Amino acid sequence: MGSESNQQPENNEHQDSRPLFLQKFRLYETSSNFYMVGREKSRTSWKVLKIDRLEPLELFMYEDSATYSELECIDLLKRIHEGNISTGGLKFVSTCYGIVGFVKFLGPYHMLLITKRRKIGMICGHAVYAITKSEMFPIPNSTVLSNMAYSKNENRYKKLLRTVDLTRDFFFSYSYHIMLSLQKNLSNCEAGLTLYDTMFVWNEFLTRGVRHQLKNTLWTVALVYGFFKQVTLSLSGRNFVLTLIARRSRHYAGTRYLKRGVNEKGRVANDVETEQIVLEDVPDGRPVQISAVVQNRGSIPLFWSQETSRLNIKPAIILSRKDLKFEATKRHFENLVKRYGNPIIILNLIKTREKRPRETILRAAFANAIEFINKDISEENHLRFLHWDLNKHSRSKATNVLTLLGKVAATALELTSFLHCQLNPASETGKLLKFSSIDNTGDQVGQDLCEVRAVPNSASGDYHVNLSTLQRGVLRTNCIDCLDRTNVAQFAYGLVALGHQLHALGFIDVENVDLDSPLADNLMKLYEEMGDTLALQYGGSAAHNKIFSERRGQWRAASQSQELFRTLQRYYSNAYMDAEKQDAINVFLGHFRPQEGKPALWELDSDQHYNVGGHASSLAMENSRSSIKRSLSEGNFICGSSCPVKENETEQTDDSDHPLPKSAKGGSMCLSEFTPKSQLVNLIFRLPGTHSQCLVDRFSWICN
Repeated sequence: MGSESNQQPENNEHQDSRPLFLQKFRLYETSSNFYMVGREKSRTSWKVLKIDRLEPLELFMYEDSATYSELECIDLLKRIHEGNISTGGLKFVSTCYGIVGFVKFLGPYHMLLITKRRKIGMICGHAVYAITKSEMFPIPNSTVLSNMAYSKNENRYKKLLRTVDLTRDFFFSYSYHIMLSLQKNLSNCEAGLTLYDTMFVWNEFLTRGVRHQLKNTLWTVALVYGFFKQVTLSLSGRNFVLTLIARRSRHYAGTRYLKRGVNEKGRVANDVETEQIVLEDVPDGRPVQISAVVQNRGSIPLFWSQETSRLNIKPAIILSRKDLKFEATKRHFENLVKRYGNPIIILNLIKTREKRPRETILRAAFANAIEFINKDISEENHLRFLHWDLNKHSRSKATNVLTLLGKVAATALELTSFLHCQLNPASETGKLLKFSSIDNTGDQVGQDLCEVRAVPNSASGDYHVNLSTLQRGVLRTNCIDCLDRTNVAQFAYGLVALGHQLHALGFIDVENVDLDSPLADNLMKLYEEMGDTLALQYGGSAAHNKIFSERRGQWRAASQSQELFRTLQRYYSNAYMDAEKQDAINVFLGHFRPQEGKPALWELDSDQHYNVGGHASSLAMENSRSSIKRSLSEGNFICGSSCPVKENETEQTDDSDHPLPKSAKGGSMCLSEFTPKSQLVNLIFRLPGTHSQCLVDRFSWICN
């Protein structure tokens, strides 16, 4: 076996510079080692990984530097068996399809493996998979295990981790960077190890140790959590493939009442990137057109929370702390600009008026924050902010709501545009879907069309990519939970985008898909399914789909009964199940790491697990008054000494509790509303102002 000095390069490439993707594995064991044998899909290249089983508490592994043929690999395994015959020889353990990661609680390390998978789609010739079965194997031999491996707390942590169901809503690809949007795949220069650091790879922590030991990602799969669905549709006798992807951020991730608002690093709860890809369905080897558009949803980026209550289905909204200069909010939008470029368009769907102020508290504070932040930004890069009370307008017909939202979406899409390119077969070998002439913000460097090389898969050959348009900026939509109302608005945007995408691909003559068409109905079903999936993950029930139900002509009494059931289901989940669910997420993501002699996760009073110092003691006192665990948005967690790699230092922000200055007050509680439909969105996004009156006149808008 090779040593750590003879390792694969970070980009997982052969010596001939072609990418190497191991897709199927066989796990063997001797009394002293595990042997993982992995091969490419073509069965031409085989690699071997050895994992030490004699160390009870540490993780040591060694990758053979050689690449074997199938016969050479069989011969190697025979020799390993003969060399260990006195202790039982080499035994087959399991077939598997990748390592999810390694985890350590209070005892030994465990290895999480994918043992069954199913293909759920294809993107540019690359297969995308879901997990149908996973298993966890202890690393050390049973003869060297300590008593801690069998302790009550150790078993409870293992049981807790297993509640993260990898067979639901996780997906991955060996050769396509599914954690990145299509445009990012074309423009991003990152590869190998750095891809796992992106915000949408949920097993980043679990794979950190093996990736940093081996300096490659050959053996692990990057898991994305959210939603993936692909369908083939027909229009005028031509087929196209429609793919809808939702990627949930692993930063500040969790359940509805335990993760609200923003944390000090600018990460928000329920941060989801939604990508809609339209691909021309043509035989392999022919030019293919492809288009993609991305939108975003995420919690209102302020420090706020709600007490989880077993007595109140709709608990009060609390602005839990003051951020004098809205530093965390500013960080959040700076991150959006870094990810998507400008402009950032914010569609805020929360209520305008309430008898008992709840949502309106956040509405006013959010308006203040945007106004404050825009003062320090050039006018051309201002945050484009739009209030639209969807709850108010949903009392009218669903058609009217979707039509009005469609006008908002059309203006937003005009500002951001979308990705459209053509893949042409070529003979040259290149990198996987890599643009050399676009920077990492997605902005085009040159004005002319770009031509680059890509490798969709080894079977169908290489491709030149002819670029027509790129997306610059993003539409960010939110309500309170970023589930029900947000999903309706995202469908409206997706429908407008689909019209533009199909027009660009030559399927339709106009940039519009009629709301009453079968195509719109198919798209609505996709977004409804996505909304239900995300709502179950974050809120504990399927989404409230009143508008979608009305569009389908569902009987109102049945719809109301369904909505009531989902409200009760969500209430029960939030009040009785979310605490344990949040604990499991915190362990899976590495936010909490058990340590011997320290309190167990379930012994803590709050979802927040603070380091010593700062305001930890006061927060602990405040949290101890609640019978249910909840979040106050800061999101700092214990980092134990057993961490595979040191964490970056927590970013520091202004934590003062002084009242807001006068410049940040006023105007927000009396935002004006103008109603003529002729003024719908035409000027809202184009004329950003710098003063409160501009915010009132141009950004706060409700349409009757």
